[in-house]
Amino acid sequence: MKVLVTGGAGFIGSNFVRQLLQSRGAIQIVNFDKLTYAGNPENLADLKDDRRYEFVRGDICDPDAVTRLFDRHFDVVVHFAAETHVDRSIEDATPFLETNIRGTLRLLEAVRKFPSLRFVHISTDEVYGSAPSGESFNEESELDPGSPYSASKASAEHFVQAYANTYGVSAVILRCTNNFGPYQFPEKLIPLIIANAEEDKPIPVYGDGMQERDWLFVEDFCVAISLAMEKAKPGSLYNVSAGRPQRNLEIVRTILKHLGKPESLIQFVQDRPGHDRRYALDSSKLRRELAWKPSVTFEEGIQKTISWYQQHREWLEHARSGEYRSYYDRHYIKRAETFRS
Repeated sequence: MKVLVTGGAGFIGSNFVRQLLQSRGAIQIVNFDKLTYAGNPENLADLKDDRRYEFVRGDICDPDAVTRLFDRHFDVVVHFAAETHVDRSIEDATPFLETNIRGTLRLLEAVRKFPSLRFVHISTDEVYGSAPSGESFNEESELDPGSPYSASKASAEHFVQAYANTYGVSAVILRCTNNFGPYQFPEKLIPLIIANAEEDKPIPVYGDGMQERDWLFVEDFCVAISLAMEKAKPGSLYNVSAGRPQRNLEIVRTILKHLGKPESLIQFVQDRPGHDRRYALDSSKLRRELAWKPSVTFEEGIQKTISWYQQHREWLEHARSGEYRSYYDRHYIKRAETFRS
């Protein structure tokens, strides 16, 4: 099997690449990534000499680069590449429109020329908007995105579904709740808490901290992606969740307790504009049709995550300082030159 992974140098993408290589012997993976601020080539540094894995630097919005890429004739495309940080989308929505919508469209234009190719689109629970207290969204729930980021992801989904209906693209969409685990960029909540707490720095919490999110350990999501890639029917749509929404403040307190740090580090800050109060998904369809269920509890996952960051202080330092950007120039620039626009 030959798999193209877009955005494979990011958090979930790099974990997925690693999981595929560990679980399958006969596989070829091409990781196509622009290496924006959250695309970290150090995430997969230990794989650079694995003959089953190749990194190619490129932009999904570049039609010429995408055309050359698809000359390699893949069996599966798993599309992670996206701008994902809500705060950044509020500051400037333009990169989200370009990457999340136009970039997805470029890929779909390439994919539709290969009728047997499977296209797995990675989306988010945020396309539903805020969930009422005590309720969970299912795949039939109305989309109501509340931020520029989630609006761009909802729009991308519509294009995926349109290309499936119009051109017969063998597409599957996965809407997942918040992931956490190794290699997550440190501006995200859980690694930010860990990094700041370890250094006894203030931990910023939006508003009253009562926003609810459903946290899924990244390895469990990677298993769901693999199942969808191989077993889902064309046109399928699945929610992926742990099924246990928790308040942000509760997450902060849990991590502080694990680290033996005081709650006095918590610093409440002005809430984000349009901040969704609660996300919650019903993933029973995925469990029923593909026999998936999460195997790592939040408590197990958070301990694994804390231990990983403690054991990878150099990675964290490079990610926070931006030093990881030089890794590409040192190790990959000659390999990727022909794919630049």
